[in-house]
Parts: sequence; structure tokens; C-alpha cells
Amino acid sequence: MGKTKTAFVGEKPTEDKKPASAKATSRRGKKEEPNKIHISGLKGGQRIKIVEAAPTEKVTIEEAKKAEGPERVKRAERVRSKKYQEAKTKITIGKLYPIEEAIRIVKETSYSKFDGTVELHLVTLKAGLNTSLTLPFSFGKQKRIEIASEETLKKMNEGKLDFDVLLATPEMMPKLIPFAKILGPKGLMPNPKNGTLIKTEKDASKFSANTSTIKSEKDHPLIHLAVGKVSQKETELSANIQAVLKVVGPKSIVRAFLKSSMSPSVKLKIN
Repeated sequence: MGKTKTAFVGEKPTEDKKPASAKATSRRGKKEEPNKIHISGLKGGQRIKIVEAAPTEKVTIEEAKKAEGPERVKRAERVRSKKYQEAKTKITIGKLYPIEEAIRIVKETSYSKFDGTVELHLVTLKAGLNTSLTLPFSFGKQKRIEIASEETLKKMNEGKLDFDVLLATPEMMPKLIPFAKILGPKGLMPNPKNGTLIKTEKDASKFSANTSTIKSEKDHPLIHLAVGKVSQKETELSANIQAVLKVVGPKSIVRAFLKSSMSPSVKLKIN
């Protein structure tokens, strides 16, 4: 017996539509054979075993997505609270508000039970901005400032970080390198850009805890910065906002928004 090759065929062989009694014969009187399929590489004496495949069915996009895995859940539209909707009615859509008026609206529309943070959001012409600024008026809790010393190293070895700002002299910086993985992610590593790298310990008195880092997102020209508290005086909030706008540069700002932790945003008029 010869070897058998298996061929997978997508369609069934075409059936002869003529009645069995009226089968056509060839000129030599032989019956016509069913449609033959030629497969290259077939050697003499080898037979073909035909395996029919199931008929091809049309599959919709929806069915294809289901076949890939669990059905995708459509992203639900964000539903705003009743308090937010009421607060938004006090803001004219598309209107640019002067800074003083925007502050009054943010204070009025803030509906949080806690003392919310006033946030300034900027869209700039270019990304990559990274600078520091000392705000005229502080807000929030008092920051704990520590000058790096041998005692600081000992505490960090024990896993204690009981400070909010760490200052260091150039002589202490090499000793802080082993702790970079701990200090870096928390923003505590002394850096000349934010003024935490000081020449001598006496210069620590010149450092202000109100220093804020103005930094745009890595790949987008967006800046998000806290400039005060809702309970803060309007004049103090205005001074902090003006200081930020001056550092960034009004001409490089495309759009500016002011809001609190829980309030609609207000578009600022900056030019």
C-alpha cells in the first residue's frame, strides 16, 4: 500500500447537478470522474484523504471582540454630584475671569467640608519647565526642616524620616548618596534647583519652607500647582498666583484655570 497524504479543503467538491441516470460520459464511453484536486509534491502510489472543513461564517466586529476575551465594558460617563452641578451654574462657560474675581468664585463654589486647597492649572506653549519659587504667603501645615548631619544618617539607617525638608552642605552630599533611593522618590534629596543644597549651615536661616517646585508634566506642557487654602485671605491667594504667573511668563501660558479641591474650574484672564 502507498502512503496517504491528508489534504484540508475549504469547500466541498462541486456536486454534479445532472440526474444519476443522465450522467455524462466521455468520448471513450467512460464516466466522468468527480472534480480532482492536484497537490504538488504528490508521489506515485500515494493517496489523498480529503477532510472537509466547516463552512466559513461571517463574524461581526462585536462577536470578534467577545471571542478575544471578556466583553469590553464601555466607559461610563462621569456623573457629577448635585452640589457640583449647582456650583457650576454660578460660572459662565467660556468667560475669562480676572484673578481677584476668580478667587471669590472659587471660594463661593467650594463645597468640601474640609478646608480645600486652591489649585492653579496651566497649559503652556512648551513642556520641560522645572524651576523653584518661594511663594509670598505660606499655607498648610508647618514644614519640618532639618540640616543633614551624622545624627540624620543614623536615623535614616533606622528607617526614620521625621522631616519634610532636608538641607545639606556639599560635604554631606556624598554621605547621602546611599539613601538616594529613599529620599529621591519622596522629593527629599537635597538639590540646588530647589535651594536645599546650601553652602554652609548658617545659610539654612535663609531657606524658606514656602518654596514650591514649578514643574511641567514629563511629556505634556501642563503645570499643576497648589497656591493656597480656601480659608486663606483673597489678597494672599492673589499674591501667590501672581508670583507663579510671573515666573512661568504670561506670554508662554496658553490657558489658566483656578479651582479648589472640590469645585468647578474657573478660566483665568492673565493678559
